[in-house]
Amino acid sequence: MTNSNKPPMTFGGALFSPRAVALVGASGNPKKNTARPMRFMRKHGFDGVIYPINPGQSEVMGERTYAGLDELPGPIDHAFIMVSSDQVPALLAPCAKAGARVVTIYTDGFGETGAEGMARQQELVRDARALGLRIVGPNSIGLANLDRGLILSVNAAFEADSLIAGDVSLVSQSGSMMGSLLARAAARGFGFSKSISVGNESDVTMGEIIEVLADDPQTKVILLFLETIRDAGVFGAALEHARQRGKPVIAYKLGRSEQGDALAQSHTGAMAGNDVAVDAFLRAHGVMRVHHLETLFELIPLAERYLGHCPAVTAPARVAVITTTGGGAATVVDNLGLHGMVAVAPPPDFVAHMAARGTQIRETPVIDLTMAGTSSQYRDLLEQLLRASWCDAVLSVVGSSAQFQPDLAVKPLIEANRPTDKPLAVFLAPEATESLRLLQQAGIAAFRTPEACADALAVFFAPRGNAPQPVESVFWPADLPVAGLLTEYESARAFAVLGVPTAHAELLAPGQLTHGVPYPVVVKISSRDIPHKTDAGGVRVGITDDAGLARAAGEIIASASVHAPNARIDGLLVQSMAPRLLELMLGYRDDPLVGPTVILGAGGITAEISPDFAIRLAPVGIDDARAMILEVRATRLVRGFRGLPQGDCEALARAIVAFSQLAAIRGAHVAEAEINPLFVQTDGVIAVDGLVRLD
Repeated sequence: MTNSNKPPMTFGGALFSPRAVALVGASGNPKKNTARPMRFMRKHGFDGVIYPINPGQSEVMGERTYAGLDELPGPIDHAFIMVSSDQVPALLAPCAKAGARVVTIYTDGFGETGAEGMARQQELVRDARALGLRIVGPNSIGLANLDRGLILSVNAAFEADSLIAGDVSLVSQSGSMMGSLLARAAARGFGFSKSISVGNESDVTMGEIIEVLADDPQTKVILLFLETIRDAGVFGAALEHARQRGKPVIAYKLGRSEQGDALAQSHTGAMAGNDVAVDAFLRAHGVMRVHHLETLFELIPLAERYLGHCPAVTAPARVAVITTTGGGAATVVDNLGLHGMVAVAPPPDFVAHMAARGTQIRETPVIDLTMAGTSSQYRDLLEQLLRASWCDAVLSVVGSSAQFQPDLAVKPLIEANRPTDKPLAVFLAPEATESLRLLQQAGIAAFRTPEACADALAVFFAPRGNAPQPVESVFWPADLPVAGLLTEYESARAFAVLGVPTAHAELLAPGQLTHGVPYPVVVKISSRDIPHKTDAGGVRVGITDDAGLARAAGEIIASASVHAPNARIDGLLVQSMAPRLLELMLGYRDDPLVGPTVILGAGGITAEISPDFAIRLAPVGIDDARAMILEVRATRLVRGFRGLPQGDCEALARAIVAFSQLAAIRGAHVAEAEINPLFVQTDGVIAVDGLVRLD
């Protein structure tokens, strides 16, 4: 049997809107997971054709079963496989012959089990591609499209008698968490259009699914539950597609990834590990990453109504807080401050404006109407705040009335005229289920905890950056090594090729002391085996004459021999001493999850002790470089802080851009690199120490 009698479906259509599905391994035993998809689709009204496949049973739930895919009376678009792992490979060819474009594999025992399972998984994908099939999973708990009643899933969350269809779609890397996420969202009144567990992502990746959802008219917001990032190129392109289509993407990511041995070579690796790099990746592609699981859902109304309509906030976000419960408001204000936002007091002219309208308020960070305000006054004040220029958002904190008088408590919020260019959020101090429901129905973002409320506002106002832009490639110097750790002298030559200013230096062979660098100078050991020269006693500064150079040379060689007796010594590096206003660190790393990143931070040996840095995907443009400078607290010292001399921040921005071009190097692969310190001067910047490691 072939699919020749009907037009072929797109991948997205076969994935979420198949006309006919096969349930391979469907069971009539209601106690088994494999009985669930059939039961779920009958309960929730799937409008397509279902073919149960089970050679050991003649019927399932009153429906005829088929011994194999070759017996089906009509073609299918999607097959859901629920048999043992040893039976899966032999099913691919029959699935393709039956017309399937997509096969979702619930079965585990593949890549997640180790090397042997990974080999079986890779072979499975090779066979599927040869047959023109796409695989979701293996080890996928399944997917659903509630708009059509399609539930190719064994997830118990779909046992519910009624499911709320909505305009939110969920993509999860955790099958076990997907049911919890769906249940939590449903309890809060959030309905889903589509949901999917990607399993092992052996073939179909999360990025490809985001591409489909970005083009799906039923999906308005995309939620992601992440454990890691696979195929960053496809994932990033999909996120950009969603951004272009105006589909907000909200993500919750678990944990931190393990650091490889290579990270020990630089401060950059220790400061900007995988999770920090992932955070930079998500921000660069416009994703709102939340830190509380509850915020994953509670942020939806803010993103759906206001994202793309509100002006950018360059300073800390200013939140006008209006309340009927002082204590409840204090908990939120405290959390706003922890997230870098500020509860802002109304200015005198606004206080006078409200007095003329019959409402008395004070110039305090929390506008309290507990005693004096009526419902109409509350609504009027709210509408005036939503149009005021002195705040970026309005937060309403509702007290006990939300629990005992929900209609009255949230009435002014629901009835207020709410523009789309300023966010309104609500925190309910008591547990108030009915008030939450009413606010949810009105499309108002409502929060049960002050932590989630502050998290959501902080994420909403956090700047979302730019994806790396293609740049002209830079060729690696032909006379430099293409593997291993470079010496500082070699690293400086590589930086100079990129256009980063470097301190004048000469490499002296062992025993040589003649040089042409004007005194005073710095003397350093030069060795690929000693990346951190200070730790080995391999640096002397302030050398003023030949005699001092001779003494320093002897001390350095002796100290290095004790610290690293087997190190290969190239000689000594003599370098001019440069003035500076500030020491910074500029780092680069090709992160194993997200690709090239560049980091600017406080420099010197304290870089890891007190992290103060900004990170971006590389390469960066000049605007992103300028933004990085503003994010690093230490740069305030050269940006006019308390009358201190100002550094050349524009030269610093150009150096960041040039250094980030390591991502475009041709002829070698830079795994990580670092300039530490980079001196900021009044009329430029200069790199005085550096490291490059090549794969």
